[in-house]
Amino acid sequence: MERKVKVAAVSYLNTRPLLYGFREHPVMNMLELSVDYPAKIAQQLIDGEVDVALVPVAIIPKLKEYHIISDYCIGAEGPVASVCLFSDVPLNEIKRIYLDYQSRTSVALLKVLVREYWKLDAELIETTGDYQDKIKGTDAGLVIGDRALAQRRVSPFIYDLAEHWMRFTSLPFVFAAWISNKALPVEFIQQFSNANSIGIHNIPAVVAENAYPIYDLTTYYTQNISYPLTPAKRQGMQRFLSYLM
Repeated sequence: MERKVKVAAVSYLNTRPLLYGFREHPVMNMLELSVDYPAKIAQQLIDGEVDVALVPVAIIPKLKEYHIISDYCIGAEGPVASVCLFSDVPLNEIKRIYLDYQSRTSVALLKVLVREYWKLDAELIETTGDYQDKIKGTDAGLVIGDRALAQRRVSPFIYDLAEHWMRFTSLPFVFAAWISNKALPVEFIQQFSNANSIGIHNIPAVVAENAYPIYDLTTYYTQNISYPLTPAKRQGMQRFLSYLM
């Protein structure tokens, strides 16, 4: 490309291993990097304001053209810890669920589980700002990202969406992938994926840079989040997208 590739990434702890290797990598000469929350950068990719973004996979049907450009993603092969339905009561007693405005994929996944797996008759409520203080009584809340790790210390009932997806489908889940809205040069894609891999292979260094007393990041990065975009994860992603069509 004649200009730098505009890249947007999520500003959560779970992206730190993916972004760790970019700092001194040659690929930085080819791109401009910005960070924000998932739903916002998803809209930027849809609107063509950026060329590549680490976006919730639920937006794929909204893109006129899409290419998955990295061998790494934000995925899970079991409990993910940071995408959960939090409640004071068991599932069958939940009357209302507040939805996290920051992620389309997590909301879409919750709706699939509510409808197809849990078969709950609960009212789903959109949010635009903080709502965690409303998670009480029979009102539950879907919370994602760093705030979910904090909410784990508050709510007595925690329903991990990746874990329940695995129980439902026997497939891993992909929350976000590096997606471009246009074809990009092969050299850029190779360098980009290589930069992703550096932090994945240096988790102790990533943890050392990110002091976080609320949750053990070594556990989070090595047991909860699963970064390689494997064939099984691609299969799980296609299964999920089939529910959204």
